[in-house]
Amino acid sequence: MCKRSKSFGGMNLLWVFWFIGLVVLNLVQGLENGNVTDMKYGGRGFYNRPLLVGLTLINGAAAKGAVCLDGSLPGYHFHRGYGSGSNSWLIQLEGGGWCGNIRNCVYSKRTRHGSSLHMEKQIPFIGILSNKAAENPDFFNWNRIKVRYCDGASFSGDSQHEAAGLYFRGQRIWHAAMDDLMSKGMRYAKQALLSGCSAGGLASILHCDEFRELFPRTTRVKCLSDAGLFLDTVDVSGRRSLRNLFGGVVTLQGVSKNLPRSCTSRLNPILCFFPQRLIASVRTPLFLLNAAYDTWQIQASLAPPSADYRWNWNDCRKNYARCSRPQLKYLQGFRNQMLGVVRGFSRSHQNGLFINSCFAHCQAERQDTWFAHDSPHIGNRGIAQSVGNWFFDRVGVQAIGCPYPCDKTCHNLVFN
Repeated sequence: MCKRSKSFGGMNLLWVFWFIGLVVLNLVQGLENGNVTDMKYGGRGFYNRPLLVGLTLINGAAAKGAVCLDGSLPGYHFHRGYGSGSNSWLIQLEGGGWCGNIRNCVYSKRTRHGSSLHMEKQIPFIGILSNKAAENPDFFNWNRIKVRYCDGASFSGDSQHEAAGLYFRGQRIWHAAMDDLMSKGMRYAKQALLSGCSAGGLASILHCDEFRELFPRTTRVKCLSDAGLFLDTVDVSGRRSLRNLFGGVVTLQGVSKNLPRSCTSRLNPILCFFPQRLIASVRTPLFLLNAAYDTWQIQASLAPPSADYRWNWNDCRKNYARCSRPQLKYLQGFRNQMLGVVRGFSRSHQNGLFINSCFAHCQAERQDTWFAHDSPHIGNRGIAQSVGNWFFDRVGVQAIGCPYPCDKTCHNLVFN
């Protein structure tokens, strides 16, 4: 029988460690740079076959330097309103993570979150974008637009990296998209809602007052941030993983000059990329929709693999039911921090709030969580009804659910 030498076995062992390290590195980068709203445009909760809406590229964008990471044209999906909603406009800013270093941005530019060449030609309009009254009672017949995300900095960067062939033009994409939509009738809007999910939810906060300035004072204009309340919190290793990621984004993509001066005049611009330091200064009515145990923040900010040295959080971050008592206590502390952040914000009657104690992320984009027979509720009102009540000033909405595990209406996310 042939025996393997010790040196051969040592080399095999090195290959094993190298492979494991590569897997862990890719997992970490996948969480930090991943598509935080990647639902594959599907999911449960459809009553009927969803409306498919085609991609429109913004042809005049290139002349303004408003291009995706790879230099391709940005775009959006637009379905015209009708009847009572013909002069009402809903803009949904897509999410999709951030890229804060050259390597991650080069990867992103080869995906639908960095290039229109890789975007779906059609996507289904569901949830807050649905065209069916039974699925979207207040906004179904509005002009509804999904602006695609391809800059990696929440539509706020303005720089480039010539050597890597990267264009960081999120702020210009924002302006190009708004200019194009204004030319297509949005300037006549009687009411308008700017919304966004995750990285798009952060963008809806950053651009809320800019959006307000597009319209006459007589136009009802408000903003909705869904799963955009990212907290500057300490992770399980005692570091600040998300601050590190945001620091790379702000520095690499030239975001600082586009952040509110009311914040950057007092604080480091990196800190001003966090919504908790922005929401108090937003003058336009703003609604915060967030899960108290946001699954993306658990996976990529609170307990990312890069901070979980002993892999103690691996099961918990994938499935809340596998969290130990100390881990749940830690997550309750995160919820308490979130409630502290919104305390001052909620004192303004013009603002709205819906924070349910669910393990979820982006609840307005999914039909089963936005409006369905078993969608999440706080008290006797669901998310769609709460947002509608707030937008139309029917009822003030400052809804905060009781802590886990008392909410039995959640559609909690579980990952493999």
